[in-house]
Amino acid sequence: MSRPRQTVAITADLVILTIRDGVLCALVVERGNDPFAGRLALPGGFLRGEESLDETAARELTEETGLDATQLHLQQVGVYSAPDRDPRRPRVVTCAYLAIAPDLPFPAAGTDARAAHWLPVSEVQRSGLAFDHDEILGDALELARAELQFRTIATAFCAAEFTIGELREVYEAVWGVDLDKPNFHRKVTESAGFVEPSGAKRPSPNGRPAALYRAGGASTLSPPMMRPRPAAS
Repeated sequence: MSRPRQTVAITADLVILTIRDGVLCALVVERGNDPFAGRLALPGGFLRGEESLDETAARELTEETGLDATQLHLQQVGVYSAPDRDPRRPRVVTCAYLAIAPDLPFPAAGTDARAAHWLPVSEVQRSGLAFDHDEILGDALELARAELQFRTIATAFCAAEFTIGELREVYEAVWGVDLDKPNFHRKVTESAGFVEPSGAKRPSPNGRPAALYRAGGASTLSPPMMRPRPAAS
């Protein structure tokens, strides 16, 4: 006997990361409706009409936070389809997206959220999120951390021109480690196409101007920038 077919609803959820005051932060919204009214969650929502999932993700980002999706590059993290992941309907499958950008503005909550905040990732993980968003956030963080090893996406956290020290702070914030300054500088400047000098310098407190760089043309790192192993306890 064949089983009855289920109607499946499709959603898009977003993990938006930035660095504020040297701390890795994630964008979260306070849910205004049940289920989980008042709880923190990742921004996202249901697929509508003739939309693609990419278009749904972009629309929900704007509706729930006021951020302009055209300023961000959205990368798929994965698909989540556990039968009980969303109590609103029998089956809700979501596609999660990751976006990284520097100096993103304070978000403005839309109709589906009471409030939107940038919160340190460590604080979000301690407080917990609605639905299965803790799992999604964890997977997105691991993707970002892995991508920093093999791709040049660290520059996406930086302004158009940046110092090597500012780039190092990106790695330290995302990886949660302290890196050796001279060794990091050597690896970055010797990696073909990772960064290129802009020709400008920025005054520094110690009186020695810091050279400014911009993103190079490469998309992958050769050799890779391997993430240090955590210190043994």
